[in-house]
Formats: sequence, structure tokens, C-alpha cells
Amino acid sequence: MAAPAAELFAMAADPRRHSELDGSGTVRDNIDAPANLVEGSKFSTKMRMFGLPYRITSTVTAFKPHELIEWRHPLGHRWRWEFESLSPTLTQVTETFDYHDAGSLKNTLKYYELMGFAKANAKGIEATLAKLRDRYAAT
Repeated sequence: MAAPAAELFAMAADPRRHSELDGSGTVRDNIDAPANLVEGSKFSTKMRMFGLPYRITSTVTAFKPHELIEWRHPLGHRWRWEFESLSPTLTQVTETFDYHDAGSLKNTLKYYELMGFAKANAKGIEATLAKLRDRYAAT
């Protein structure tokens, strides 16, 4: 991305701005979040999936300023953002949906694959990164 890592990280580290990032169309407005996230912080977000609105509260599980933020969804999967500064104005951004440690029953049943979440989230990640790339397109 044609932007500094700190600027991109600031968007991912502020749950009130997650709808700016989201390319899947599922993230709505943030309901409740501390001013500054740290590992262990909780934040709530309005969501919409399959036409149904709902609210989740996620917990920050990893936090390294300007480089990494990860949070755990109530169902056990994790969303992770990594920012690698390639230059002062260029950043490698990686978004990961990790459902492999969401619980032995879900893993045994292949819950995320059977429900289509793995595939849908892969498409959402592609759309999110494209949206971010377009927002910071080099001029």
C-alpha cells in the first residue's frame, strides 16, 4: 500500500474505523471501544450477515504498535492485521482470518468450511485489501 505503516495501522487499531476498511459489507458501526486498544481490550461492533443485523464483542489478542493487531471473535476465530514498512511511504499489509484454533468440535466438524465462512472471508479479505489499495493509490 502506498501509505505509511503507522497510518494504516491506526485505522485497524481503531474499531470505530473498521467499516472504512471492510470490503465484505458485513461491518457496520462500532458500538463501544476504549480510546486506545491494548492486548486484552474488548470492543463491540454492529454487523450484518445474510441480511440479519447482530452485534459482537471481540477481544484484542495481540498488539504491537504500527505492526500488528489481532482480535478474537466470540465464536473463536481470529482476525489479524500485519503491517510491514517497506519504506516511509510503502507498506505490505496482510489480513488473516484464522479459524484453526476455534475449538476442537468446530475443527472436527470443519464448521467454517461447511458453513462457507472460510471461502466467504477469503473473498472479503480480497475486497478489503483492494478497497484499501484503491484508497491509497499512488498518484
